[in-house]
Amino acid sequence: MSRQYFGTDGIRGRVGEMPITPDFMLKLGWAAGRVLVDRYDGPGLILIGKDTRISGYMFESALQAGLINAGVDVGLLGPMPTPGIAYLTRTFQAQAGIVISASHNSYYDNGIKFFSAQGTKLPDDIEQAIEAQLEKPMVTSERLGKARRITDAAGRYIEFCKGTMPWGFNLSGMHIVVDCAHGATYHIAPAVFSELGAKVIPFATEPNGTNINRSCGSTSPEALKERVLEVGADLGVAFDGDGDRLVFVDHKGEIVDGDELLYIIAAYQKEYGGGCSGVVGTLMSNFGFELGLQALGIPFARAKVGDRYVIETMRKNGWALGGESSGHIVCGNVTTTGDGIISALQILLAISTMDQTLHSAKQGMVKLPQTMVNVHRVKNIDLAQDKTIQAAVTETEAKLAGRGRVLLRPSGTEPVVRVMVEGEDRSQVKTLAQELATVVEDALS
Repeated sequence: MSRQYFGTDGIRGRVGEMPITPDFMLKLGWAAGRVLVDRYDGPGLILIGKDTRISGYMFESALQAGLINAGVDVGLLGPMPTPGIAYLTRTFQAQAGIVISASHNSYYDNGIKFFSAQGTKLPDDIEQAIEAQLEKPMVTSERLGKARRITDAAGRYIEFCKGTMPWGFNLSGMHIVVDCAHGATYHIAPAVFSELGAKVIPFATEPNGTNINRSCGSTSPEALKERVLEVGADLGVAFDGDGDRLVFVDHKGEIVDGDELLYIIAAYQKEYGGGCSGVVGTLMSNFGFELGLQALGIPFARAKVGDRYVIETMRKNGWALGGESSGHIVCGNVTTTGDGIISALQILLAISTMDQTLHSAKQGMVKLPQTMVNVHRVKNIDLAQDKTIQAAVTETEAKLAGRGRVLLRPSGTEPVVRVMVEGEDRSQVKTLAQELATVVEDALS
């Protein structure tokens, strides 16, 4: 069954445009409440958390009203990182958790994500049931729910994050700049690191409703880089608006992305953590990352882009580590979903145990040059079945001689095909990407 509203990561769009409107959120709250009440045989509790964008207040109220109308009790968490909501959903034994956030997008966007009672993404069949319920007229339940604000939510999550570290671990002597993107981690991440003993310089921790992700955070780490160099910090860490992804900046001001962070965690686990059974990346993971893991003897698998698919592949393979180049990292031995703070702590544990700096720890893998060309798609064709395109791909791969990679990926959000080539020679990679893009453009025009 195809879904009209739910994508790979919930429902997202521009505020004021369907489905990101108050009336839709009211109906969505009711529909989700009815489905979950029926599925779990009776009234229960659903938690709602949000990031710091200004529209969150409006949608929190609408969802709350819809859920109460469906007979569900509501726990209001306030501003809370997405992974924190997943954790609290488990600990409160709630039927579900709802996140109001558009992640790394600007303030004028917003969205809704759901977590199951286990703190994982909502199963497809429940999302489909909610969409089916949305088509029915909204009626008031015989039993109305009640709402209460959970005042100790932030403190609970801070203690959980700290508790994932080994007994006695501390960050004494570590000087860290913490960029919270004026988002959901603003009151949590600095506390976690400072309570573990680090000297913390908070950055982008003054949300006003419209400055979330603006020239800061994991998608704009240049300001963090400047701050790390300015104060002479050991490193800096930047989260996105809802706190489920991160990037680091080392003491030299070099950005350390998700592929490099995954490599460091995997190398640590293999040597000091009892072994690393395998790592899941995505179609966009750098080929140098794959080669680096290969040199360590660690299996690697690629999933489709999106944390949902990364986690599915992790479960299928029985592996506990996976993530994306963007910095969305899942440490399955610690928690159920991508968590920026937990991932950052895993990195700090790794470099501390290995007695390395962040800069030296990433040297085991060498990112290969990558060129991506977006080709406008006038018509839809099956790229895998087009003989001209596939012949060009085969020829490009032959020129890379097994030390590079070719990827053709239709965008899910705009009418383009992304033509990506990786290899050891930057000039060759650029030339091959342009040549292949020309072939694809001819086929699509």
